[in-house]
Order: sequence, then structure tokens, then C-alpha cells
Amino acid sequence: MVNTFCLFCGCVDQASIGVIEKWGRFYKLAFPGFHVFNPFAGECLSGVLSTRINSLDVKIETKTKDNVFVQLLCSIQYRVIKHQADDAFYELQHPQEQIQAYVFDVVRAHVPRMTLDELFEQKGDVAKAVLEELEKVMGAYGYNIEHILMVDIIPDPSVRKAMNEINAAQRLQLASVYKGEAEKILQVKRAEAEAESKYLGGVGVARQRQAITDGLRENILNFSHKVEGTSAKEVMDLIMITQYFDTIKDLGNSSKNTTVFLPHGPGHVRDISDQIRNGMMEASASNIQ
Repeated sequence: MVNTFCLFCGCVDQASIGVIEKWGRFYKLAFPGFHVFNPFAGECLSGVLSTRINSLDVKIETKTKDNVFVQLLCSIQYRVIKHQADDAFYELQHPQEQIQAYVFDVVRAHVPRMTLDELFEQKGDVAKAVLEELEKVMGAYGYNIEHILMVDIIPDPSVRKAMNEINAAQRLQLASVYKGEAEKILQVKRAEAEAESKYLGGVGVARQRQAITDGLRENILNFSHKVEGTSAKEVMDLIMITQYFDTIKDLGNSSKNTTVFLPHGPGHVRDISDQIRNGMMEASASNIQ
């Protein structure tokens, strides 16, 4: 931008550069500051260029190697080279259109050689290729390419939906595998716990029966010593009768409405005692062998 005070002088603003002509031909560059022109010598300020960084957004639609149509959004940041401002002023009338044309050409030459996944992974390579081409071409016209950003890659909506479904299916499959492994571990641990519980239950029953046997033996010996003339068999019968009536009592006091039919009589008590005695004798005989 230039502020003109009169016909013979002007001021070029900061971050700008002026182009001075003499008799219609390029004469020199006017850097920021105050300048005096001699119109009688044919000098005039023909124009002013900004040296600030400009940004140009370019949207390109192209096809990948796996026949997926995508839209790429590129952001090109460029500026005028101060010492080549005359080239930028005279050589290109519409620099943005020129930059856009080269971006289209480079992107459409590289992207069709990539699959969609490769494009997402290597979008930096595409931006680098565009930067190298623009620097080589636009540098001759007085423009410097500062940065090129591949802002976004937008596949067709149907392709994005399919990609999301594939991703969701893979995650569901992985979740099913983890769930199956968890259920397997749970069943194994449950079986191990059940086996351990049964083992401990068997040990408890064995210890309970051993304690009952030891108690009966001790009671028989004490009763035989205190009551003279009684044999071990008679004491055992007495204990069995007592246990039998205790069992009948517990069944009668049970809160559950369950009917149990049992043969009742002294003869049945004797049969029970004989069976227990025979079992204990057989167990003792097996231990001796």
C-alpha cells in the first residue's frame, strides 16, 4: 500500500514493496519508507505488492489406486520474494490460479498410485511432492512457498460408512475372542474350585466319621469300666438305640413338611447296630491286611 502526498513523493507501508517504472519500463523496487519520484524524468509508482504470507486453500477431487474417489483439502502458504518482486509483478497476472493448477497436476499424478489406506498414511509425502514442484516453478516467478498442509482427506460417504463398519466388525470380533477366553478361564476356575470344594468336603466327612468312631470307642471303654458285667456289644447296642431315637427326634422337629416312613422297632435297631458293627469289623480287617 502507498500513501501519496503529492505528485512527487509517496510512502510505502511496512510489509509491502513498490514497483517504480520509468517511461513505462521497470526501473527499481521501492522498499518500505518515504520515496521521492521525478515525474519529469518519467518516474512513477506503478504498483505495490504485499510481502505478507498469503494462504490459498485448494480442494482437489481424485481417485486412488483402489478406485475410491476422495477429496483432498490442501492449504498453500506463500509470499512474494522481496528481491524478486518485479518478477511477481510482471510475470503472473493471477498467481493463485497458477498455484492451484500446479497443485491439481501434482496431486492427480501421485494419488492414483496409492491405495486409500496408503494415502492416509503417506499424506505427508504427497504434500512434500507438491511443495518441491511449486518451489521449483513458482520461484522463477518471484514467489516463495512457505508451507503446504494436507488439511483433510475426505472419502466418499459410502466408503467412510463401509470403513467404519469394517472397523466395528473387527473390534466386535476381537471382543468376542476376549469374551470367549474370559469365559474359558471362568469355567476352568469354577471347575478347580468345585474340585477343591469336594476334596475338602470329603476330608471333612472323613474327619467327622473318625471323630465319631473315636468318641464311640471312648464311650464304650468308659461305660465298661464303670458298669461291671457289661460287654462292649451291650454298650454298643445301647449307644445305637440312643442315636436312633435322637435321629427320630431330629426328623420330628424339622421345620420342613416332609414325610419319612421308617421301620420302627427294637428288632430294626438291632439290625442297624449289626450292620454298623459288621462294617467296622470289615474296615479293621482290611487295615490289618
